[in-house]
Amino acid sequence: MPRATRVSAPALPPAALRALAQVLPPDRLLTDPSDCLAYGYDNSRRSAMPQAVALAATAAEVQALVQACNAHALPLTARGRGTNTTGASVPVAGGVVLSLERMGRILRVVPGDRLLECEAGALNAEVQAAAGAHGLFWAPDPTSAAYSTVGGNLACNAGGPRAVKYGTARDNVLGLRAVSGAGTALQAGCYTTKGVVGYDLTRLLVGSEGTLAVITQAALRLLPRPPQARTLRAVYRDVGAAAAAVARLMAQPETPSALEFLDGDAVRLAQDYRDCGLGAAAGALLLIEVDGAAEVIGHAAAAVAAAAAGTGLLELRTARDRAETEDLWAARKALSPALRRLAPKKVNEDVAVPVSRLPELVEGVAELARKHALRIVCFGHAGNGNLHVNLLADPDDAAQMHAIEACLGEVFRLVLRLEGTISGEHGVGLAKRDYVSWEVPEPTLETMRQIKRVFDPKGILNPGKAIPDRPGA
Repeated sequence: MPRATRVSAPALPPAALRALAQVLPPDRLLTDPSDCLAYGYDNSRRSAMPQAVALAATAAEVQALVQACNAHALPLTARGRGTNTTGASVPVAGGVVLSLERMGRILRVVPGDRLLECEAGALNAEVQAAAGAHGLFWAPDPTSAAYSTVGGNLACNAGGPRAVKYGTARDNVLGLRAVSGAGTALQAGCYTTKGVVGYDLTRLLVGSEGTLAVITQAALRLLPRPPQARTLRAVYRDVGAAAAAVARLMAQPETPSALEFLDGDAVRLAQDYRDCGLGAAAGALLLIEVDGAAEVIGHAAAAVAAAAAGTGLLELRTARDRAETEDLWAARKALSPALRRLAPKKVNEDVAVPVSRLPELVEGVAELARKHALRIVCFGHAGNGNLHVNLLADPDDAAQMHAIEACLGEVFRLVLRLEGTISGEHGVGLAKRDYVSWEVPEPTLETMRQIKRVFDPKGILNPGKAIPDRPGA
């Protein structure tokens, strides 16, 4: 788990600073360390000081800034609001942080085309409000939706609970405008849901964590907002019973709009943090949501209830109104603050496996927790097989920290044996860069490096992230 440790950065070379100053006025080109400090860290708690921060307000300014950085071989790290948890927006190589926070306009909404076009700095919540005014929504709903940007959502291919039915960011973007590392303006995709002209650069750039290009604008695919939703809470005797129920739920025709899993530790933590009405016998919990028209919602709820029933089910409760819905979700929402109170050190991994292998993942993680004498709390988006595996420890305890390092590697090996992936939605950034070669074969990685050189010939864009260096380099 590499960490950024740079606490100061030398001044930019005078020629490079002059080139940047020709693009932006002084109030939007920050070089004082006290001004730059807030742009050097993200939600991973990693930090590194940039040499300058550029606050671009237009796509033309972004292009001119990238061209200046390319000409002077300055590292450039694009940034939204810093909500990612993998260190993807930490400027480990110094250089310039390019903040898109001043580029937050909703450019247009076309309800008949189910289309919203916006700048990269627009907040997810602002997009949802603009779409909602027309009875539409954008599918990605990460926990950070209130303050994460569309550009950041796209750079990390964000998902959230709704992804089980409606897909991730990559599935819900029609086209992009971006600037390559060489300073070339790119336009990818189209404004229609069908289109096969040229290579699909849109899907390539989504999830590339700003290593190939800086996204400046996006055409988002909107969906009709379902008229009704219904929430069910299923409590099980143990995690094995809950994991088996997930496999049954995803094998029947009615796809839930959310399917969240909490293991026994997570259930107890949530209950201790806030009384959610969960008894001492609760060993695991599923939160299940279905949505649709009034005439079909009852059938959908009945179908998922039937699939949820089975060996080990202790309680199945359906919310009768909004207040009860909020009550049922209370356990899930209480988890993050509860975990922060429990342990000062939390390694939160977002692995994913095929849904049919979820019982093996849950059982395997429990065995690793016993082997390494660690507390591991699992919860997450079970409908995608995407679990947040939280390894908890005291950072002042050297033995526990060593155990976390060893256990983390074994968690990843377990996931890969189960035909899964080491990151379902958080991305790679710094946190998982050294493990990518465990999942992706070296010939494939070398092809990715060649693609990186085409987009970013001098390697200035977000260096040190996402893709490991060639062995021996």
